[in-house]
Amino acid sequence: MFDFWETELTEEETSSLLEKAAHEVRRRNMVVPAVLALEMHKPLAYVGAHASVALAPFIAPITGYERYNDYTRLFSKRENVERLIQLLERDPAPEKMMEKPC
Repeated sequence: MFDFWETELTEEETSSLLEKAAHEVRRRNMVVPAVLALEMHKPLAYVGAHASVALAPFIAPITGYERYNDYTRLFSKRENVERLIQLLERDPAPEKMMEKPC
C-alpha cells in the first residue's frame, strides 16, 4: 500500500501547489464560490485531509497518487487554506487579465 504523508511539503512545493490551484480556480471563473467554500470549511481542513486519506483507494486511481498525496498534505494545514484564499483574493497581474470590450 502507498504511504501517505511520509514527508512534509517543502515551501517551494507548497507555493507551487497553491499557485496551480489558484490558477485553475481563476481559469474557471470560480473565485467567489471557491473563497466562500474555503472560508466555511477552513476549521475542518485538518479533519477533511484525514478523511481524504480514507477515501484514497477510490479517488487516487482517478487523480493519480502523487497529485492526490500532495494536495492532501497541502490542505492538512489550515494556514495553507488561508494562503490560498489570499491568493484568490489578490488581483491577478494586469497583463494576464483579459478585458472584455464594453
